[in-house]
Amino acid sequence: MIRIAVFADIHGKILLPFKMVDAYQKAYKEKIDLILQCGDLGIFPDITKLDKATIRHAKRDNQELGFARQFQYINPSVSQFLDELNIDMICVRGNHEDHDFLDEKESQSLDSCYPIDCYHRVYVCKSGMIQTFRKGEEEIVFMGIGRIGDRKGRSDKRFLQDYEREEIKKSLKQKQKLDLLITHDVSSDMTSPGFGMEELRPVLNILKPAIHFYGHTGEAYKMIRDMNDYTYSVKIKELEFNTSGMLEDGCMLILENEYEDFELKKVETSFLKRFSKYNWTQL
Repeated sequence: MIRIAVFADIHGKILLPFKMVDAYQKAYKEKIDLILQCGDLGIFPDITKLDKATIRHAKRDNQELGFARQFQYINPSVSQFLDELNIDMICVRGNHEDHDFLDEKESQSLDSCYPIDCYHRVYVCKSGMIQTFRKGEEEIVFMGIGRIGDRKGRSDKRFLQDYEREEIKKSLKQKQKLDLLITHDVSSDMTSPGFGMEELRPVLNILKPAIHFYGHTGEAYKMIRDMNDYTYSVKIKELEFNTSGMLEDGCMLILENEYEDFELKKVETSFLKRFSKYNWTQL
């Protein structure tokens, strides 16, 4: 069996999903093999390059700066914790990242995903490339597509780039069926007019992933059948603390796969209540 923890927008709280997975394993006696994350990691190694939204949020919660503080340079206690946990997190880009930094990391790698942190525990997918995670005789085939779509002719690095569109086209020609699609944005035909990523519809229709995970939109957790009549489309609640300082329902999911049979479950609210804005860094 392969067991995966899935999260969406973490906005700089890079250590939080690792801590939640560690606590989950201890509480439920279930081994997690991999973490998948749907973008808006808040990758800003240079805090002078924060975008406006991150600056605004960081004034209220300095954990928005978690990458620069904990994952750019080795912290012995963090390093020991991650080594003992021994689980990687594979992500896609969101729109709130330092894309110049990620471009440089991507250009240095020949692999379909590349490490971005000093511990080599956080990896970012190259958009549109098909990749495989294996554990023993089990495997999961997935594709990550990062950034957001644009319907207004803009080309800055928040938006899907032309070279990534070409990679998507190459993968579509292979017609290899996917188990999972991990994106930041939602398909443009599943949201308000003028928003979403139109490049996702061919992937959903041709490669027919069993499950499509995404974040970004701010909506509550939901799971619906896609219009391709095959894929389950899953909006993951952002890993953000609400006005009461608590995490919300549907921000951590567990996916189990055994012999091509998938089971998806939300982590119980009682477990999420262990983590608050005020205590999680000390847990």
